[in-house]
Amino acid sequence: MEERPKKLLQWHPAFYAGIRIELEEEAEQLIFENEHMLSTKPMQIDVLIIKKDADRSIQKNIGQMFRKYNLIEYKSPDDSLSVNDFYKVLGYACFFMADTPHVKEICSEEITISYVCFKYPRELIRHLQDKGYAVEKKEEGIYYVQGVEFPVQIIVNSKLPEEKNLWLKNLSNKISETEVVEQLARAYEDKKDNELYSSVMDVLIRANKEKFSEVKAVCEALKELFKEELEERWNDGVKVGISQGVSQGVLQGLEVLVRKKIQKQKTLQQIAEELEAEVEEIRPIYNRIKKAMV
Repeated sequence: MEERPKKLLQWHPAFYAGIRIELEEEAEQLIFENEHMLSTKPMQIDVLIIKKDADRSIQKNIGQMFRKYNLIEYKSPDDSLSVNDFYKVLGYACFFMADTPHVKEICSEEITISYVCFKYPRELIRHLQDKGYAVEKKEEGIYYVQGVEFPVQIIVNSKLPEEKNLWLKNLSNKISETEVVEQLARAYEDKKDNELYSSVMDVLIRANKEKFSEVKAVCEALKELFKEELEERWNDGVKVGISQGVSQGVLQGLEVLVRKKIQKQKTLQQIAEELEAEVEEIRPIYNRIKKAMV
């Protein structure tokens, strides 16, 4: 059987949703721009956050350094924050400041840079210290870099305090504790209709399938998000069963899927196409269920 290509995890949209969740209590003070283009060329900032009132401070730990314009570079869990990344975004900040219609329309004093990564960037920190920059641990997971043209912070999201940054801290494919999944599930229960939370939770489920499968019964709200994953799993099982002889468990799962699709007024042809099976292979199940429903 040809192996089904894996669906790529969209970490950056989830991060964009996650950082908006982290700052939601003060969201009215901020403007969020995802993948802000620096020019017509392929050069962009992962996230740009603009304070509506430059003089009003942000209380959230990850935003206390914020000024008017706040550039954020995000590295997904399997990526590392390198020395090159540091200087690249430093260059972006200079370009952002200079790419305006009027001279000094944006001043360096109005800009901050935040680097967000899952792994502690040991090589980068060592490089910065060797260059004479002071790296100060502001609090768990947050490091301020002193001596750069712009205020700079490095946020190691895996090290953030869970009580303050539950969603950003656990935005990874390395969740290993059942207690963490249960905590996320409970937090999501009240936010299940919020697309930001759904975006983050969807990626977390896909990235940590086994761990979430263990505790999905904890939270009714997770069932909807799991539906697509479960259907994909059943579809894979159906194809294996059809080619190798359908087992009782797979047959039961197939019947459940076919019944649901019949209830949605799907035709035999449509059901077969959606299950990636031949019409004649589905027909006996289809006819049996249709007869029972009469």
